[in-house]
Amino acid sequence: MSGNRSPAAGGPGASERDGALVERFCRWLSVERGRSENTVAAYRRDIAAWRTHLVGAKRTLLTARDADVTAFVEALMAGGSASSTVARRLAAVRMLHRYLVAEDVRDDDPTSSAEGVKVPKGVPTPLDVAEVGEMLASVTGESAEDIRDRALLEFLYATGARISEVCGLDLDDLDMTSRVVRLFGKGAKERLVPFGSQAHARLSEWLGAGGRPMLVPDVWRSPEDRRAVFLTVTGRRLNRQKAWNIVREAGARAGIRRELSPHVLRHSCATHMLEHGADLRIVQEMLGHASISTTQIYTKVSTERLWAVYRGAHPRAGR
Repeated sequence: MSGNRSPAAGGPGASERDGALVERFCRWLSVERGRSENTVAAYRRDIAAWRTHLVGAKRTLLTARDADVTAFVEALMAGGSASSTVARRLAAVRMLHRYLVAEDVRDDDPTSSAEGVKVPKGVPTPLDVAEVGEMLASVTGESAEDIRDRALLEFLYATGARISEVCGLDLDDLDMTSRVVRLFGKGAKERLVPFGSQAHARLSEWLGAGGRPMLVPDVWRSPEDRRAVFLTVTGRRLNRQKAWNIVREAGARAGIRRELSPHVLRHSCATHMLEHGADLRIVQEMLGHASISTTQIYTKVSTERLWAVYRGAHPRAGR
C-alpha cells in the first residue's frame, strides 16, 4: 500500500506537490527543530537526490515504496558515493517520511524497513603544533585581506569553532575586553568560548583602522553584512567557500602536503588541548559537542600519536 492520500499522485502537478511538501518539511526543521540554515540546506540537497531517483522510477513522495528506498541506496553505492554520504542521505529521507506520517500526509513510512548504512569510524588527523605554527605564520602581507586571513586562521585554531559559526559571527558576539566569544552551534545552541592573546592580537589588528574598516562598502547590501565580523573584499559577510580557500591556501604556503579544511584546525585545537592536560568535559563544552563520546575521539587521536612517537623512539618498542 502506498499510503497516498491523493488520487492524482502520479499525474500533472505531482512535482509541484512534492516540492511544496519538501518546503513544509524544511520550515518544520528550521522553526520546530531549530536547525541552522546550513543544515536545512543540506537536507534539501539530499532530498533533491531522492526526488530525482523517484522521478526516474515514476514515483512521488506519496507513492514511494520500500523497494524504491533500497534501490536508491544501491544506486548511490554503485555510483561511488562514500558510505557516509549514503548514510546521511538515507537519514534525511527517513526524517522526511516520518514527518509525512506524523502530519497525516501518508499512512505508512517506506523507509521503516530500510537497513542502515555502516560508516567506518574515521579518526581525525590533526596538524602537529609546528605545522599549525607554520600555517598561521604563512600570511605575511599587510593588506586588509591579509590582516583578515591572519585573524581568521588564528581565531579558528584558538576557539575550535566550526566554520559556519565563524562565518555567522557578529561584532556583538565578540567581547574583546574579556577575550570571550559567543558562538551559536548546532540547533542554535549558544556557548561562550575564550580565546588567547595571539587570537586577540590578530582580531584587534583586523578590527583596527587598517583591517575591517578598509573593506566596509559605501552602502551596505544588508544588515547581515553590516554586523559581520569577517568581510569579503566586496564588503559582504565572509562565506564558507571563501573561508575554506583561505585555509587551503595557507596550508599550501606552509608546505603541508595534504587536503586541509577549517575542520582540521578544529581537530587540531581539541587534540592539542587534550595533549596538554585539558579536561575532557571542558573541551566538550568548548567545541559544543552534545555528547562526550564525540569529544572522546580526540583522546584516541592523542593516544595513537603517543604510540607513534614511542615506537619510533624507543629501541625496544617493537614494530
